[in-house]
Amino acid sequence: MIGFRMKRTLISLALFMLLASAGALSAASRPDMLVSTEWLAGHLNDPNVVVLQISRERATWEAGHIPGARFVALSDLVVTRDGVLNELPPAADLKKVFEAAGVSDSSRVILYTDATVLPATRAWFTFDYLGFGAHAALLDGGLQKWRAENRALSKDAPQVTAGHFTPRLHPEVLATLEPVKDLSWSATNGSGAVVLLDARTAEEFRGERAASEITRPGHIPGAVNIFWQQDAASKDSPALRGETDLRKLYEAAGITPDKTVVTYCNTGMQATESYFTLKYLGYETRLYDGSFSEWSSAKNTTVQK
Repeated sequence: MIGFRMKRTLISLALFMLLASAGALSAASRPDMLVSTEWLAGHLNDPNVVVLQISRERATWEAGHIPGARFVALSDLVVTRDGVLNELPPAADLKKVFEAAGVSDSSRVILYTDATVLPATRAWFTFDYLGFGAHAALLDGGLQKWRAENRALSKDAPQVTAGHFTPRLHPEVLATLEPVKDLSWSATNGSGAVVLLDARTAEEFRGERAASEITRPGHIPGAVNIFWQQDAASKDSPALRGETDLRKLYEAAGITPDKTVVTYCNTGMQATESYFTLKYLGYETRLYDGSFSEWSSAKNTTVQK
């Protein structure tokens, strides 16, 4: 007789693999998810292009932004729910935020941020959840590269006409606690169909240090670890590494194109960079939004060091 956990795990794996079956084996890259500074400079006056600076503080946008860029606060894209940080707000609230920034169904949205890329990748994940990922892209290298090339900056607030944006939800991009429990059990018992990817530092993965919101240091059993900043071209450049290098990085950790990947971190921010990169490479990818802050404080979960 098959036990309850085995049955539930098989169902979870079947659902993940059913969703992954359309194209996971080929893992064709999606270059449209990135735009260069040169491309953006040539499209700033395109009426369908909406440039959004996603930042924690409005002051960073006011200090100088890409001409025509609208400000969206990171705090408008995340909420705390049941004590879990950085959860998705209701779709109706996200619709209002993006419409106020001028986003419409016909828009081509370009995302960047003022410092670390994480607010921009969190925004891209949000658009992907809303069914708009194919119409959104990151500015490769972000504001740092734009400034380094001595391109124009503005302190003027653009005139914004409210958009008409229709969310078409893709809840399958989210992984939740109970299925992740089963995926962890499966990963530690020999099934390699789905990979749990921990996007935090190696020290956090090993439990040698932990963020303040983590109650039990370590990682989810069965997970592999690639720190999200390893996706960058260098320590001094936030631009993404070349596709060939990225594939070598992930495949060396056992993350091959036939696998579905569930990314997590501490609170669902760092993991969105890994989520974005793997989507860019063509992988079927999910985000465990509750991440390790939820896992480490939940009942009936095991933490490995």
